[in-house]
Amino acid sequence: MNILVLNCGSSSVKFQIIATDVDAIEHNADRRLASGIIERIGGEAVLTFRVDGKVSRQTAPVRDHRQAVEQILRWACSGESGIAEVQSVADIHAIGHRVVHGGECFTHSTLITDEVIRGIEACIDLAPLHNPANLKGIRAGAEVFGPGFPQVAVFDTAFHQTLNEVAYLYALPYQLYRRHRLRRYGFHGTSFRYVAFRYRQLTGKSREETNIVALHLGNGCSACAIRAGASVDTSMGYTPLEGLMMGTRAGDIDPSIVDFLEMKEGFTAREIEALLNKQSGLLGVSGLTNDMRDLLDEIHEHDDRRAKLAVAMFCYRARKYIGAYLAAMGGADAVVFTGGIGENAAEVRTRICEGLEWFGLELDPAQNQALVNRKEGVISRAGSRLAAYVIPTDEELLIARDTARCVAGVPNPY
Repeated sequence: MNILVLNCGSSSVKFQIIATDVDAIEHNADRRLASGIIERIGGEAVLTFRVDGKVSRQTAPVRDHRQAVEQILRWACSGESGIAEVQSVADIHAIGHRVVHGGECFTHSTLITDEVIRGIEACIDLAPLHNPANLKGIRAGAEVFGPGFPQVAVFDTAFHQTLNEVAYLYALPYQLYRRHRLRRYGFHGTSFRYVAFRYRQLTGKSREETNIVALHLGNGCSACAIRAGASVDTSMGYTPLEGLMMGTRAGDIDPSIVDFLEMKEGFTAREIEALLNKQSGLLGVSGLTNDMRDLLDEIHEHDDRRAKLAVAMFCYRARKYIGAYLAAMGGADAVVFTGGIGENAAEVRTRICEGLEWFGLELDPAQNQALVNRKEGVISRAGSRLAAYVIPTDEELLIARDTARCVAGVPNPY
C-alpha cells in the first residue's frame, strides 16, 4: 500500500508517501517514497518536495488545504517527481492523519468515520490551534479522493491513555474534572510509541519487558515513563506547556505567577499565554534564540553567560524528570533520547546524564559523540546498570503503519 501521511497545520501541510503493508511492517521493509511541505496556505504558497535526497522548490497560489492536497498529488503523479510507484491518484491507497488531540475518546488509531469526525470536533476545546487544522486535512482528503476513501486518524494523546488517575488527575476539585475533563493528557505519544517499539527491536525484549524513561527533546520537549510497554506518566499535561523547559515554552511554573504578571505588568490572560508558550524557555532565558545548536555555539565561542544558564536549566530539568520517573516506576532498564536535540546534541545528553551515576548510568563518551545525524544505538558503557540509547523517532512511519493495519483490520501492537 502507498500511504499518504498528512500533518496539517493552520497554514501548512507536511506530507510523506510511504509504501508499506502488514508484511513490510513485519520485516521492517517499509519504503519512504517522497516527502515535503506546503507552507503559507491562503496565498502564494511555498512548495517543497523531496525524492531520493533531491529537493525541488516552487511557488503557487494555494487557497486552502484541499488545494494543497491536490498540489501534492499533481506533483506526485507527474513524471517530474520521479516516484515510479505513483503514476496516478489510484496509486495512493489510503491517507494517515496526525491528529493532535483525541481526549478520552480515542485510545487507538482508528478508521475515520462521521462518528470519529464528531469525536475530533468534540476535542477542539482541548486543542483549539491543532484539531481544526487536522480536520481540514481530513475533509480535504475526503473531497479529493471521495467520501469512501480510507483515511485513518493517529492521535498524539492516545499512547498516554494508559495513565491511571493517580498520574493523570490534577489536585483540583474533582467536579472540575467531571465537568470539563481537566486532566493530564500528554503529547508526543506517537513518537514515544515508536521509540518504545524500536527499543524492543534493538534489545530483543518483549513489550512486557520494556521499562524505559524516554525523552523527546526538540523545540517541544517531554518525558515519558514507559513500564511494560505502556505509558504510565508523562510531563506534558492538559496542554503541551507543562513539564520540561522547551525552546520557547516555560514548562513547569508556579501558577501564581500568572496573577502576579496580570497585577504588576498589566498583561492580559492571552498575553501571558503567549509569553509562556512563545517567549520563554531557551529563548526567554538566553535572550538570544530557541535553537540549541546556536546556544552551544555561543557558549563555545563567546562563553555567553545567559546561553550557559539556559542550557544548564534545560539539562537540569530533564535530569530531574528522569530521577522522578525512575522513582515512580521503581527503576527502569534504560533512558532513551529522541527528537532533534536528543538525537543530535551529544553535549546535551552528557550534561543531562551527569549525576545519574548513582542510578547506575555511565555514558561511553566515544559512543555518545558518534551517535548523531539519525544514528541509533547504545551510548552507555558496557555493564552500565542503567543503559542509555539514542533512537531517532519516526512518527510518519508509525502513522503509515497504523494506517496500513487499520485498513487491513490488523490490531495495533501497542
